Formats: sequence, structure tokens, C-alpha cells
Amino acid sequence: MAVAKRKPWLSPINQRRMQNFKANKRGYWSFWIFMVLFVLSLFAEFIANDKPVIASYKGEILFPVLVDYPEEKFGGFYAITDYRSDLIRDEINANGWMIWPPIRYSFTTASSNIPTSAPTKPWWLMDKDEVCSGYPMGNDDPGCTLGNLNWLGTDDGARDVMARVIYGFRISVLFGLALTILSSIVGVAAGAVQGYFGGTVDLLMQRFIEIWSSMPVLYILMILAAVLPPGFFILLFILLLFSWTGLVGVVRAEFLRARNFEYVRAARALGVGNATIMWRHLLPNAMVATLTFMPFILSGSITTLTSLDFLGFGMPPGSASLGELVGQAKSNLQAPWLGFTAFFTLAVMLSLLIFVGEAVRDAFDPRKTFQ
Repeated sequence: MAVAKRKPWLSPINQRRMQNFKANKRGYWSFWIFMVLFVLSLFAEFIANDKPVIASYKGEILFPVLVDYPEEKFGGFYAITDYRSDLIRDEINANGWMIWPPIRYSFTTASSNIPTSAPTKPWWLMDKDEVCSGYPMGNDDPGCTLGNLNWLGTDDGARDVMARVIYGFRISVLFGLALTILSSIVGVAAGAVQGYFGGTVDLLMQRFIEIWSSMPVLYILMILAAVLPPGFFILLFILLLFSWTGLVGVVRAEFLRARNFEYVRAARALGVGNATIMWRHLLPNAMVATLTFMPFILSGSITTLTSLDFLGFGMPPGSASLGELVGQAKSNLQAPWLGFTAFFTLAVMLSLLIFVGEAVRDAFDPRKTFQ
């Protein structure tokens, strides 16, 4: 048996956990695939945008993707520059150059040169003569390039589906991560207080959690989302009100089990404060179960956001949203590419997270040993 190379910055138990995580090949590679997709989505503006990444105009280097230049800089009159217009494109190319992102659409950009009424199918499903038929010069039009074509078609607002998937993936993962971290912090704190102090504190908090968990969450979320103005942080706050209870039971059980261990009793006898005992001696043991559940909580948070967006109680109208894409597919059954795109995007994302969760569970399982 090959001896694993020692990593001095990891303790022996963490080395064993890392080896168990890598031994689950499906979860290990799912983690890297998900991380690559997530990191790429963080730079969505450089992948899909209706502005050039960098441009040179009359000897001046410009960064339109980062700075909003007025159109008068290029001889126009409007406050916002439309770099996709023929006049602006010809003006800049005559006095410099532009480097565009691979996809020349943002999530709000409406395609003006589509060959048929929206929603339109992906260009690779069209006939050869139909691909560039929406451009003035047809196949000979200089604007009919791969970057200007709709790889996954358009929705009923003529917006590029590929761009909306990229931006929607990013906001879904960021929202899920934020909700998972915040709900874990609140849930772990509540479970720690319950389990450590026990008695009346545990009894009262447990009754409150039972009542709170029995409320019709979906209806309350819909009511609050309809009353409060839509937004990322408003929606995050609303969902946090009900998502923090998921980890309370696990952490509470761990603190109840360990609060009378000898090392805890010895710390109390030495005068160590309750907060220090909970933070330094008990919390590390409870975090094992917490970390095991976090990938599954993340996938659940993304599913909740998608569901609310689908029902119209999620992100503000016009936002890049996978749930809104599902709604588009439902409303446009004659455009099956919308349904397939929404299904495969959500299926791949959630499957990767589930596989990662299984690998994390194996890594922290004390019964598993690396072979």
C-alpha cells in the first residue's frame, strides 16, 4: 500500500479526512467541476457582455466593461453608449480596435437581429440561410459573428439564454452560499446554547423551535415577499428567518452529549467561562456534523430561490434567474430549448452539490478509513 505524503499543515485526523474525500472520486471531481464553473461565473461580465472588455480609441485605452463611457466620447449624443450599434462599432474600428467577450450579450440585452419572433431557437438548430437572416446584409453582414449569435436561443424577451444562464448560475450560488453561511451561524449558535445549558433554556427554546418550524413557511414567504420590496438582501433576510432551524437539532445533540465530559468539567473547575468552553472545547466537535450537512443545505437554498423566482416572489423582475427561466419554459412550450436548458442547468448544479456532500460525509465519517 502506498504511503500518503504527509502535509505538515494538516493534523493526522484532517489528513485522513482529506484522503477519504479524495477516495470518493465522484465527489472529488464534482467539487473541482463545480469550483471551475463557479469561478468562471464570477467573471461573467468578461464572458457575456454587450460591452467590449477593452478598446482603443484615438490612442486612448478604454475599459468599457468596467467604466460607462458616454456616447459623446465617440461622437454620439446619448448618455449611454450602445457598442453594438453599427455607427459606434464603425467609429471605434476606424480609430482603433475592440476586444469583445466570447458572448456579446448581457443578461438584459435584447437581440435585435433575430431571424424570427422571440423566443428563437439556438443558431445551430437553424437552417444555414436562416442564421443571419435577421441582419441587413444576411450572411455577409460583418455583425453576424459567433459572438453575436444566440448559442442557446432567446427567451420571449429576445434576451440571450446563454448569458442569462451564466449570470443566473452566479447569483444562485452566491445567494445559496450566503444563506447557508448565515443560517448555519444562527442555527449552530442556537443549538449550542440549548445543548450546553439544558434545563429550562433547552425546554423553552425547543418549544419555540417546534412552533416556529410548524408554521406554513411557503405561504409566509410569499406574503412577506409580496409586501417587502424585492431584492437580494430582502429575500436573503426573509429566507433566513426560517432556514436557521435545520442545524439546531444536530448541534444541540452534540452539545448535550459532550457537556458533561471530563475535560469540560475540568475546564469548569479551573474557572474557564462558559463562552470559552463552548467555543474552544465543544464547538469543534459539533462542526463535524455541521460541515457534513452544509453542501445539502446549499443545494436546498438554491432550490428554494429557484422556486420563489418561478412563482414570481423572488428576485426583482428582469434579474438573471434560473427560476425565471423555468417560468419562461412553462409559458413557451413551443420553445423546448428553454425547458431543456433550465432542466440541465439545475440538474447539473444540484447533482454536483449532492455528490460533493456525499464526499464530505465520507470524509468526516469515523468508520471509514483510507485504503
